[in-house]
Amino acid sequence: MKVLRTLAFLLVALSLVLAACAPAATEVPVEATEAPATEEVATEAPAATEEPVAGLTCAEPIKVGLITDASGALAIYGAHILRSFMLGMEYATGAPGSAGEKFDFTQTQENTFKIDDCEIQVFVRDDGSNAENTATVARELIDVEGVNILVGTVSSGATATLQGIALESGIPLIVAPAAANDITGVNFNEFTFRTSRNNYQDAMNECIALTQQYKTFVQIAPDYAFGQGSAAAFRDACTLEGAEFVADDIFAPLDTTDFTPYMEQIANSGAEAYIVTWAGSGFVSLVQAAKDQGVTESMALGATFIDNVLMPTFFANAVGTTAGILYHYSAPQNDINAWLVENTKARYGVNPDLFDADGMNAAIFAVEAIKATNGDVSGEALKTAMEGMEFEGPKGTIYIRPEDHVAIQDMYILKLVNVTDPEAAFYEYVDTSRPEPPCLLPEALKDRCGGLPYGNLSGQ
Repeated sequence: MKVLRTLAFLLVALSLVLAACAPAATEVPVEATEAPATEEVATEAPAATEEPVAGLTCAEPIKVGLITDASGALAIYGAHILRSFMLGMEYATGAPGSAGEKFDFTQTQENTFKIDDCEIQVFVRDDGSNAENTATVARELIDVEGVNILVGTVSSGATATLQGIALESGIPLIVAPAAANDITGVNFNEFTFRTSRNNYQDAMNECIALTQQYKTFVQIAPDYAFGQGSAAAFRDACTLEGAEFVADDIFAPLDTTDFTPYMEQIANSGAEAYIVTWAGSGFVSLVQAAKDQGVTESMALGATFIDNVLMPTFFANAVGTTAGILYHYSAPQNDINAWLVENTKARYGVNPDLFDADGMNAAIFAVEAIKATNGDVSGEALKTAMEGMEFEGPKGTIYIRPEDHVAIQDMYILKLVNVTDPEAAFYEYVDTSRPEPPCLLPEALKDRCGGLPYGNLSGQ
């Protein structure tokens, strides 16, 4: 990985799992400084593999249950998953589903695709990022619809609930886009897989850049699994790069609206920069409190770049900054990403945003698993095929690490060159990383980790 440019403000705000919003401004891929040019691709979906599996049949339709946030606090991210999962299914099967070329959740909650003589039915449910809702709709999908695979959800907390239900039922769960370490860490079970990155992958990508400019840090994060995991990962990854954390990590309730007391702690820490991990609308109040308490003027903000919609608001004064991001439509240079960009823009009027790659990858992963078992959708057959699977998606090669089911994937370092482009072409490409996070399984499962660093990056 190259040495990154100066970092005026980086931002780890979130994505997460939760990170930000509704459709973004439309985009034309920016010119990459070192990445090869993207080739034009046809609007019609090419086959996901060079030689499609011939004669795939199934006695009954295969059923996939997609759970995401279409109405709650994280619906801005749920919108990314709704469109990209359906586009991913189209790409992987070679044709649009029964809902047509544009999926509209307000009009239908079902979409049927076909591979050879095998139907794949997708049932979509809204959990509003509420764990109780997640449990209700998951059980309805399993008990009433009889789904064979679950996909979801946006909130890491709700995903933990979904994991337990999938395990009880012996049904594989593909996690997208929740990022908490715990999902494939302390909450790991053999039926849980992910296409989303985890907190450690964010931190490892970001800390290399962040520590080029600053050496002393303090951090604030939401007081739940995602925030706690992110804070631990940043402390580990940045310390390994030579950074010093001069104060205890600060945790605030996710529903915090007044960040004044927390910003007072940050201002008094003596750090050169403060790292922020946050998800959802609270980030607006956090930034305002930082301004009101003089933190913005006295120290640098460290965080990853966020979604296309909020970038102009929160990074208006940070043009020239180099930082990490999990995905921007302009960064990967491959045919699958080009297809995703072209079709998202043509059908939804926007370019792919922060979590679109996660959604498309989840769909491709599900279809590739079905092909690998030749249509056998028993839980045992599917999980055996999914463990250690490698497939191509809009971020390039995704590898499902067999030890803990973490999705090893490319992450990006970009330089912010403007926040005004109507196509959200905000960046200049700098570099690509491929973080290998530590194995975070509970002690009882430590032997699964094999030779991977256990517990933290040093393994100590």
